[in-house]
Amino acid sequence: MKYLLLLCGVIFSISNVTQAAEVIHWGYDKEISPEHWAELDEHYKVCKTGKNQTPINIVNPYKSAIKHNLKIDYKATPHDIVFNGHTVQVNTKKDDHSDFIVVDQQKYYLKQFHFHTPSENQIQGKSFPLELHFVNENAAGELTVLAVMFNIGSMNTEWNKFWADLSFKENDDKNLSRTLNLNNLLPKKLEYYRFSGSLTTPPCSEGVNWIVLKHPLTISQQQLQSFKLLITNQDNHRPIQPLNGRIILED
Repeated sequence: MKYLLLLCGVIFSISNVTQAAEVIHWGYDKEISPEHWAELDEHYKVCKTGKNQTPINIVNPYKSAIKHNLKIDYKATPHDIVFNGHTVQVNTKKDDHSDFIVVDQQKYYLKQFHFHTPSENQIQGKSFPLELHFVNENAAGELTVLAVMFNIGSMNTEWNKFWADLSFKENDDKNLSRTLNLNNLLPKKLEYYRFSGSLTTPPCSEGVNWIVLKHPLTISQQQLQSFKLLITNQDNHRPIQPLNGRIILED
């Protein structure tokens, strides 16, 4: 009996250690801020050692002589919305391939979109109040992130639709009750910059294809403030990373 109790205790302890190891807290302030991410977990080391990290300051882009057509086909309504402790994230339904973009003749399916304030990427040294990231994945698991900048101006009607369903409780997913038109979260002109980069959050994995649209949309000051209040008025953006000789294409 004692042996059984001891064995159960060991299993319980191992289970607790495993669970604790799985919960790696990172953030944007103090000891868990971006400059410390690489120290928080071995899997985050590339946040410091990587040479193709995002975000970047988009300067001196190379105007490509070859036209790279970008096709965006976002027509279905996403499935749910959640405040994950770092940002507001809107998710598509699992295995739903209704929404996609086509880059270099490859389809990348929309997985989710989320927000950062202020913008993570800069254009010619200019930062924006808000940046939206559409995260798309192809059949091989490769990612293309489509980034949209926002200035303060007119209210964005699509924002109000998904914001109405958001629970301010962390990790409390809520299904969307309204039909979203994601085209209203995209500029009319799809001119863009393109570069190779990384995830902007741990584990900062590289090999991510980035497409930053040139033309910003608008969001009202009140809408931006509601987002800032949710993330307790702290910024949720990673600082600019070195280019390290990367070429930025302009299309």
